[in-house]
Amino acid sequence: MASSSTYRLSCSIPGHEMDVRGLAAAAFPEGAFVSVSRDRTARVWVPNSSSSGGFSEMHCMNGHTNFVSCVCIISANETYPRGLIVTGGNDHNICVFSLDRPDPLYVLKGHKNTVCSLSAGKFGTLLSGSWDTTAKVWLNDKCMMTLQGHTAAVWAVVILPEQGLMLTGSADKTIKLWKAGRCEKTFTGHEDCVRGLAVVSDVEFFSCSNDASIRRWMVTGECVQVYYSHTNYIYSLSVFPNGQDFISTGEDRTVRVWRQGDCVQTIRLPAQSVWCCCLLANGDIAVGASDGLIRVFTESEERVASAQDLQAFEDELSKTTIDPKTGDLGDIKMEELPGKEHLNEPGDRDGQTRLIKEGDHVEAYQWSVSEARWMKIGDVVGGSSQQKSERVMYEGKEYDFVFTIDVNEGGPSMKLPYNVAEDPWLTAHNFLQKNDLSPMFLDQVANFIIENTKGQTLGPAPSTSDPFTGSGRYVPGASDQLRGGAADPFTGAGRYIPGSGPAPPGPAGMDPFTGSGAYSSAGSRQSSSSTNMFFPKTDAVTFEQANATQILAKLKELNGGAPQEHRLSEEVLGSLEKLLLAVCDLKTPMQQQPTDEQINLLWKTAHWPEDIVFPVLDILRLAVRHPEVNAHLCADDEGVSLCNHLLLLMGPQGRPANQMLALRTLCNCFAGGRGRQLLLGQREAILSRAADLRSVCNKNIHVALATLVLNYAVQLMSQPSALEAKAQCLSVASAALEVVQDREAVFRLLVALGTTVSGDATAKDLARSLGVPSQINKYSGVSEPAKVGECCRLLLDELQ
Repeated sequence: MASSSTYRLSCSIPGHEMDVRGLAAAAFPEGAFVSVSRDRTARVWVPNSSSSGGFSEMHCMNGHTNFVSCVCIISANETYPRGLIVTGGNDHNICVFSLDRPDPLYVLKGHKNTVCSLSAGKFGTLLSGSWDTTAKVWLNDKCMMTLQGHTAAVWAVVILPEQGLMLTGSADKTIKLWKAGRCEKTFTGHEDCVRGLAVVSDVEFFSCSNDASIRRWMVTGECVQVYYSHTNYIYSLSVFPNGQDFISTGEDRTVRVWRQGDCVQTIRLPAQSVWCCCLLANGDIAVGASDGLIRVFTESEERVASAQDLQAFEDELSKTTIDPKTGDLGDIKMEELPGKEHLNEPGDRDGQTRLIKEGDHVEAYQWSVSEARWMKIGDVVGGSSQQKSERVMYEGKEYDFVFTIDVNEGGPSMKLPYNVAEDPWLTAHNFLQKNDLSPMFLDQVANFIIENTKGQTLGPAPSTSDPFTGSGRYVPGASDQLRGGAADPFTGAGRYIPGSGPAPPGPAGMDPFTGSGAYSSAGSRQSSSSTNMFFPKTDAVTFEQANATQILAKLKELNGGAPQEHRLSEEVLGSLEKLLLAVCDLKTPMQQQPTDEQINLLWKTAHWPEDIVFPVLDILRLAVRHPEVNAHLCADDEGVSLCNHLLLLMGPQGRPANQMLALRTLCNCFAGGRGRQLLLGQREAILSRAADLRSVCNKNIHVALATLVLNYAVQLMSQPSALEAKAQCLSVASAALEVVQDREAVFRLLVALGTTVSGDATAKDLARSLGVPSQINKYSGVSEPAKVGECCRLLLDELQ
């Protein structure tokens, strides 16, 4: 097939009634693509079978009640062999369509503002970005996790092909890298809103911004190259299969083709905003713009438009008007411009712009390398030499109009300033934000502006700038290193060690959680695969071991040196001693049960100063296993107070002994029904705070953290609908495995993962999409202790 060196118009596709905001190549039918528009529709386009080329509309999908902002394709699977089409809109919703029906299969609700970006990953995972400053991870029709961290709208999202990594770009000028739902890295460098992201490889990606630059990044954080050529906001990127070349579109009315780091071709369109682009299967480029048209450009001579259509496109381009304030033309001084004779000199590069004076107006021309001639790209309006109309002063600035808007009858009126060179939707959006009004009024306010400024608009039809990011246009110029050994890492070697009693001996083959001497195995994969004794685990793991004599001795020692206002009386110490003896060994029947008075004294003493409270926390850790104490401290308001107190002790600036004992106390709360109910209700806050402790270099904390995740996984086994909760377990376990070194902690995290995914196909898909198999694979060869390697291999089999 013959191929020219540059792209030329192949066809223009009418159909949409408003701006085309998103494009995506479809897997089926062959050569098809999908477009979405502000006209609230999505449309599937298929290549014409006739030799004339072009595309026909296969079908139109409706489901949104406001503008449709973005689109992506979920790859084919057994259930949907043609794949799925996903769209996001200003109605805050995400609609999921199949190719054989015009209405959505289902609608995803959860975002609180416009959904402006979508990306599909493996196993049906979907990532969405929104003006509500969050991104969300979806699996089928469920929201699995919410990514929070940006301080402004999330304009761009993308799922990297491997490792379970996700990227988000925001109006806060940053890009964030997420793994298993947690932010691992923040990329800074752009000077304005990040508008688009595109995958290069497993470890590289592109970003584009309102600062008119494109950046190439490594996922490790380095920006390896910056590309300049655009002269205004850049909205979208699409990468060629070679991973080096790409195309970009923006507010300067252009599509730009980049080869080996250089902009080798600039294609101007007769529309101000070139919102989106995508590469089609045959290498052609589809582009969507603010004039509602989709245009396809090709390198193939066979698919180039007819001479008549090419001329019509050029004529349309030459008739457009250009406002120099929105492009790269600068301030126009007509008296200094040359005449048409200046066009006899060839240009220096493709896309070069030249202004000439023709009578009493200014014309803009662009150099085409492929045709070796200057092409007219429009008439320039709004230069400094033009007469300015009378303007209205408002808040220190001049405007063409200042409208008075009465939103509520009898309420205060509001001022809406507007310049005719601005976009009505942009002005409406800013007005609504400034006055804290619902974005659902956007259409109404924008149409009011258009209706009341008829005949005054300069340049092309409304939507001449990005209506969502602002009126300005850019023209470029530690914790302590505690080691877990035999010595008490908190109070000194040979002294009281909170909860550190040795594991009781037991026969071979018993519960592998009770200690290294309690588990034996032949170590072969064949023997382990026949019987899975590791997961799913069905009962909670608690911290039972204690030395009551040492705990009481430490309590009395610290009480002797406590400030007077915190010092306990002999009577209170006696009550705590009786309580400790009652709860220390639950397997031995006791004559005396804990009393309400003793429980209340324990709770009061648990608020001792943080530097001396740890022996009280150790008593609390043992006490919450007792049915009476569990029911008392974990019920209703008391339970919430208990959680809040433990979360405070687990804070990042907390003492490691308190952090560990707070974690162990939470683990032991699972021993009672009230405790389980409480911890399930407080799950999100507890696991989020616990996950932050993975960075503390202390094996006792890591084991307690792993046990807490495992106990949550056990409880969620009986709740098949709790997918978001399971997603958090997967996320915390995955994040912890990145840093945890202690083999017992690793083992418990592996069991937690296995318990979470057992019997749940959706949870398995999410684990695979988060990259869990590749993350844990390194443990499959661990032989000491044998339970780590065997459990890992069983989990890998489960996730195949």
